[in-house]
Amino acid sequence: MKKKLFMVLTSFFVLTACAPNFGEQEEIVQETEDESKEQAIIPKYNISDSYYKMILPFKPGEARGLVSEQLNTRLDIDEFETGLMRVAQDTFSPDKYLYQEGQYLTGEVIQGWLNRKLTGEKLKAAQEKAKKAKKEYTEVGLNPALPDGGNLEELHSENPIYLSHILEHNYLIREDENTVELGGVVIGLAMNSVHYFQQEDGYAREKQISTSELLTKGKEYAQQVINRVRNTKGLENVPIVIAIYEQEKKSSIVPGNFVTKTVVKAGSNSLGKWEGIDEDYYFFPSDEATSDYRDDAQMFNRFKSDVEEFFPNYTGVIGKAFYKNGELNYLDIEIPMQFYGKAEVIAFTQFITGKVMEYFPDYITLEVNVMSNSGQEALIMKEPNQEEPTVHIYK
Repeated sequence: MKKKLFMVLTSFFVLTACAPNFGEQEEIVQETEDESKEQAIIPKYNISDSYYKMILPFKPGEARGLVSEQLNTRLDIDEFETGLMRVAQDTFSPDKYLYQEGQYLTGEVIQGWLNRKLTGEKLKAAQEKAKKAKKEYTEVGLNPALPDGGNLEELHSENPIYLSHILEHNYLIREDENTVELGGVVIGLAMNSVHYFQQEDGYAREKQISTSELLTKGKEYAQQVINRVRNTKGLENVPIVIAIYEQEKKSSIVPGNFVTKTVVKAGSNSLGKWEGIDEDYYFFPSDEATSDYRDDAQMFNRFKSDVEEFFPNYTGVIGKAFYKNGELNYLDIEIPMQFYGKAEVIAFTQFITGKVMEYFPDYITLEVNVMSNSGQEALIMKEPNQEEPTVHIYK
C-alpha cells in the first residue's frame, strides 16, 4: 500500500499539555503499510526560505548515525547533509515539498553497499556461509575488492575505497487538498578524495584520488544504486536526484563539496544528463583563497588588520567562505579575544559591527562570532540586502 499522510486542515495552538507549542500548524495522520496510523504535525512557520518544513515529531532516518561513522570530519558530516538539501531545492521546491529523513534504505542495506566486493578466500568463505544457511550469496559491495596476497601498499593504491557513504532524503508533496505522499527522493554519494589504510608495518598510508577519477567511479556507482533503489518497495516510481560529493581529507579545516548531480525521472532507471555543481569552501586567510579570490582575500585582510590595530589583546581572525557559481555567498567569521569586562565586549562588538558594514558586500550572508575563553560573547548576523545587521551580546 502506498504511504500517504492524511492532513486535517484545522488549526490549533496547543497540542497537548506536555507537547511543545509550535504556533498555528496542521495536524497530520500517517497511514502506514500495516494500516496503523501515526499522528504528526506540520509547523506553520519556517525559519528560513533556505530550509524545508519538516514533519514533527521528527522521524529519524532508517540509517541514522551511519554518516558519522563513514565521513572524515564533523565539517564533512554537516555539509554532506545540508548541502544535499541545497541540491534538492533545484528539483523539489521548499514552497511545495516537505522534508523527511530517508525512510527506505536501512543502515544494514547502505553498509552492505559500502563494503568492498569479495574475492579469493573471503568470497569462498561468504559463499560457504550462505550455503550452510540455505541461502544464495549475493554480492552487494560497490567498492573494489582487495585481492589476497601481494604488496599491501600496491593493492590499496590500485584498489582504493572510493565510496564512503550514501545518504537518502525524502520529500513529501500534497497529492490533493487533503493528502500528502512521497514526491521525490534525493540520494547523496560521498566519495573519498583520499583513501587511508595501514601498511604491514602498522604505519598509516594514504592514496590521493583525483576529482576526475572519483567522478568516473561515482557515476558508475550511481547507475548501480538507482537500479537497486528501483527494486526497493515504495521507490519504484518516484523521481530521484543523485548527487556526488567530494569529501575532504581528514586534516582539512573546510568541508568538501558537491560536484555534480543528475535527475532520474519517475519510474525510470536511466540517469539523466549530469550537471556540474559549482560550489566550494575557502579558509581565510590562506594562500589558496588569495590565489583563487584575491579581491575577497584582500577585503578580509583589511578587516583583519583593522581589528588588530584597534584592540591590543586580539588573538586572531579567521573566516570560512562559501562560494556558489564563483561568487561569495556566505562568510562565517570567528574572532577569539581576551576580554576583561562586559564594557570591553560591548565596545568591541560595536566596532566590529561598523567594520562589517564598511567592508563586506551587501549581497552575502555574513555571520561573525566573537569568542573568549568563557565562550561566545557576541553574535553579529547580516542577511543579503538587510539594512542593518542583527547584533546580540550574550549575558
